[in-house]
Amino acid sequence: MHRPSNVDSGKQMAPLVGEAPKTNMGRLEIESPNVLGENPFGIKFDSNPEFYNTAIKFTMAFCGLQISYLTWGYMQELIMTTVFLPTELCPDGKFPSPTFCVFSNRFLAVLVAMVAVKMRHGSVFGNNTAPLLAFTPCAMSNTVSSWSQYASLKFVSFPVQTVFKSSKVIPVMIMGKVLSGTKYPLMQYFEAFLITVGVAVFSLASKASDKESTTDTKGFLLLLLYITFDSFTSQWQNKVYSKYGKQNIDPYQMMLGVNCSAIVITSLTLIYSGELPKVYEFFQTNPAVLQYNIITAITSASGQLCIYYTIKEFGPIVFTIIMTTRQMLSITISSILFGHTMSPASLFGAAIVFGVIFFQIRKKYIAKSSPRV
Repeated sequence: MHRPSNVDSGKQMAPLVGEAPKTNMGRLEIESPNVLGENPFGIKFDSNPEFYNTAIKFTMAFCGLQISYLTWGYMQELIMTTVFLPTELCPDGKFPSPTFCVFSNRFLAVLVAMVAVKMRHGSVFGNNTAPLLAFTPCAMSNTVSSWSQYASLKFVSFPVQTVFKSSKVIPVMIMGKVLSGTKYPLMQYFEAFLITVGVAVFSLASKASDKESTTDTKGFLLLLLYITFDSFTSQWQNKVYSKYGKQNIDPYQMMLGVNCSAIVITSLTLIYSGELPKVYEFFQTNPAVLQYNIITAITSASGQLCIYYTIKEFGPIVFTIIMTTRQMLSITISSILFGHTMSPASLFGAAIVFGVIFFQIRKKYIAKSSPRV
């Protein structure tokens, strides 16, 4: 949605300048308060290329992730929940094919990955250590999880979906134990339990009425499908890295391998399901929906590139903070634009979930910062 930062522990800020004698405090100089010259605060920052270069990189990463995924989330909800003009094959006016949404995202992602791999390795497939078939299992699980994510929006609100997705730590731990024999400390199980409680509170408090219980059940089953298959995806990718070596497969080759298999899977699904005629007719009647799908595909691809860039430059902890912030912003924007009500109980459930997530981030930061003995 992975090292070291170039930031020098917050010591890049430089001097306060004036005409009077200065008191040195590290690299920060403070002038006499009654001599401020032309600067009303008596402050001027020294030129520090490394600091400003890092600041620019972080701003690019932060803005790239936020713009890409906030736009992607908005378009996703717009496509799947809006009632458009009805067609003969879609009399309810709702977009008929979550599969096409996945297909359009994967199609552009393949093109972007091919360009990136070509630029980095001089050949699209010539330098690939792992065969394309090695990526097929996680491509299948990624396709199913993406389809479930789109389809669930017909039955649950976007805020419910966003908070529910935070509980995927549980199936990730299960898949890690089953596929790789990974052992987790008891504290991690307790944190997973708290996230589950928070998600349950938020989801139950967000139900509009008891009449929607059947609809909610379908939505929650789809979300369970999403987090189960999504957790398999990441664990299988780890197996590919372990088998063929991380030094032999970079993120862009992984992106290419997964999306090449996914484009084949989604294409065959569209053909055999008979959804293509429905989609074509729907686009003819509602051309704006095609534009929405294109925007979704663009932001999905740009988001993936921003993920790789952020993890490479700043590491997984900074990336997790940015993406958690994005989730909170997504819930806020969706609630405002689509009129989702947030009761005190649902806010309490969300607070539990995001509180545990930020606690985990802080714990990782402390562990990474502690000197190794």
